Amino acid sequence: MSSGSSSRSIGPERPGGQGLDRSQEESGNNAIYRLLTSDDGKAWTDFVATCRQGTDGAFAYEAWSARGMVRWVRRYAPGGGYEYATVEVLGENPLERQEPRALSTLAEELAAGRNPADAQEAFIEPERLTYPYAYERLSQLFDSPNAPDLAVNPKSYAYGRQPGQHGALDVVQSRSPLVFSGPGVRRGAVVEATPRQVDVAPTIARLMGFPLIDGRDITGRTSSERGVAPDVYLRRQDGVVIEEVLDPGGGVPQRVYLVLLDGQSHSELVHRLEADPGSIPNLRRLIANGAMLRWGSITNFPSITWPSHNAIGTGAWCGHHDIVNPSYYLREERVTVSPQGQQFDTAKYLASGVETLFEAFHRVFGSWNGKEGAFTASINEPCTRGADHASLEYRVIGDRERLKELTQETDAEISPRWATELQEHGHHLSGIIDNRALAQARQLFTDDSHPLPIFVFHEFSLPDAAAHDYGPHHEGAREALDESDRELGHVLRIFDEKGLFDSTLFVVTTDHGMAIQDVALRANPARIPERDGMAAVSAEPLIYLRDLDIAVDVAHDGRTARVSVLDNDADTSGGKPPIAGAEMLVTDHRDGVVARARTGEDGVAGFAIPADMTPADLRMAVHAHGFNPRHLLLDGANLALDLRRALYGA
Repeated sequence: MSSGSSSRSIGPERPGGQGLDRSQEESGNNAIYRLLTSDDGKAWTDFVATCRQGTDGAFAYEAWSARGMVRWVRRYAPGGGYEYATVEVLGENPLERQEPRALSTLAEELAAGRNPADAQEAFIEPERLTYPYAYERLSQLFDSPNAPDLAVNPKSYAYGRQPGQHGALDVVQSRSPLVFSGPGVRRGAVVEATPRQVDVAPTIARLMGFPLIDGRDITGRTSSERGVAPDVYLRRQDGVVIEEVLDPGGGVPQRVYLVLLDGQSHSELVHRLEADPGSIPNLRRLIANGAMLRWGSITNFPSITWPSHNAIGTGAWCGHHDIVNPSYYLREERVTVSPQGQQFDTAKYLASGVETLFEAFHRVFGSWNGKEGAFTASINEPCTRGADHASLEYRVIGDRERLKELTQETDAEISPRWATELQEHGHHLSGIIDNRALAQARQLFTDDSHPLPIFVFHEFSLPDAAAHDYGPHHEGAREALDESDRELGHVLRIFDEKGLFDSTLFVVTTDHGMAIQDVALRANPARIPERDGMAAVSAEPLIYLRDLDIAVDVAHDGRTARVSVLDNDADTSGGKPPIAGAEMLVTDHRDGVVARARTGEDGVAGFAIPADMTPADLRMAVHAHGFNPRHLLLDGANLALDLRRALYGA
């Protein structure tokens, strides 16, 4: 982290109500306090992050935990991108440890969990974890208007009711294995770099010979706006090229096959490679022919499926591609959307300002017009926009009957245990789903109705399903990896038969890590404020508070006051709707009632100030159905819980 610069601090890129503004100081502080001090909060919550606007209008980012808090700002860095500077620490900085190399092996994970006799109980406390690229990954989230007011980071073992889970900022849940294999890549190398998953797309672009363009970097500014020559490969590129994997004399690939083993633990993959020499032969083949990142790669925050897949496929964090969570709240529409729950037809949620690799391949190599041009495919992959074949967008290229035949040919290879043992959230179907995806891959490379795909993004869902329902270190999760490897073998066999293997760049990665959970906790930390009566929309691990924007106008003579009450979130028109029927209770410092009033349809009410009092003597409480109450002085000052004093005695 940089010590800072003289430039101004940079807040959310596209303000739209995310984070805490002055109208949300009371509810925000109350929610953070509940999340950290209630019985469940103490047991479940690691820290709570937010972006807060100060009285001067400037923004800073915060992380609050029971052990301490940190506040930081970001600024434009002289060499491009951002630099981050802490401006306040009380107690222990909960994000101080950011080492991306920590806990990268199974032995290290189990040791951090205090070496339990049963790996299913390897629960890792916050003090034994690290939070790689914490300032960047938290700050980027709040760039999207879809971002929350509060982001709850659960303790690594306290996030759900399944034996395995992910979504948090910690290194175990955030680390993905990463392998590049093929032309232009170092062969048989173990690479010591510590990349992020947004670096995958620009590295593919470099290897495929994409031209540099006048696109935007992580700051949202184009190359020309930053005063430099074109320096990115994608319209929006938060990542950089992983130079350490490149072999400049190794040739240029003709196509890319990106394999995503959803939810596959990096430490488990390394363990299988080292402890079980005869296992996963097809993955071993790719690794031997390429470069594997020793410490994997750090994924998006939240480290969860739909945001992370699209971060890999665009080279942009979720705060910039706008799919910030599997489910999230759209303030202007007052609705919660769920791309992951919807599964199909979710490309519409992706921001127009980013470019998928499918779109970039077409920009560089031309578009497929049904006869010729570059052909791309998204196979059961949540990143879909611009792909010619995209099964999750109902665009399936090829003969349907032939696809059924190919599916049936490998049905017998699906382990029967999935149908009876994997039950959570339809995970028992994952073997069937992956077999159908395999049939798509086989058909796409044997069907002559289109050119050979130049770029394929292929998701294998079974590793994630098994790790959720068994836990990442369970024998069942290892069998799931074996099955995925066999399916990968079918793909590689086609490449061998067609003479394509040596000219193809293969990339193998995942969308997130996976951590053991204490299922007895039945933890759900983001629900605590709403459960305790606060007005909020919970979309774990994100919280959207429902608050009031109140303006008090006291007459010059100090005898009357006019109050307007608005919804703090703007609607689709860009304005904040008035709140009719809000109750205002005005009291003196002794809590004697001075006035009561209700707002009309225009959200406005007035009242008289007693002759023996001044506005400075009075405070006001405002209540409205469906909103958090507000308490303030008539001069507009918030009467909010002092978090520093309440949590740390500071």
